[in-house]
Order: sequence, then C-alpha cells, then structure tokens
Amino acid sequence: MSETIRKQINYTVVCVNEFARRKALHPRIAFLYLYNYKGIDFLKENYDIEHTLSLDDAIEDLDIICRNNGGMLE
Repeated sequence: MSETIRKQINYTVVCVNEFARRKALHPRIAFLYLYNYKGIDFLKENYDIEHTLSLDDAIEDLDIICRNNGGMLE
C-alpha cells in the first residue's frame, strides 16, 4: 500500500471517529451514515484540500455534504 493511500485512510478514520464523537454515535453507525450520504466519497475526492483544513472545518463540511444528500442528523 502506498504512503499516500495510507495517509488518506488514516485521515478518513480520524474524520469518522470525530464525526461519531460530535454526533454521539457509535463509529460504525457514523461510518455507515457518512458512506450512505456521500461523506466518505467527499473525503476521498477532496483529500488534497480537506486534510489541510482544521478538523472542525472537515466535520462541518461532512455535515453539509451529508445533509445535501438527504442526511437528517443535526
């Protein structure tokens, strides 16, 4: 596995876990929510930019992306 892919995976795990913590969800449920409402796709497609932002900004972006794709979490 390349170093770039390893970094992307680690970043995605951090984002999922932080999203879960902030939304009071189990990490597995958070992952499924992010996967179903395109948050994971967003992280993959925008890793180059997103990983340079604060974690707060990344979580806010995930929240917006998921809501725009039908997610209903507050």
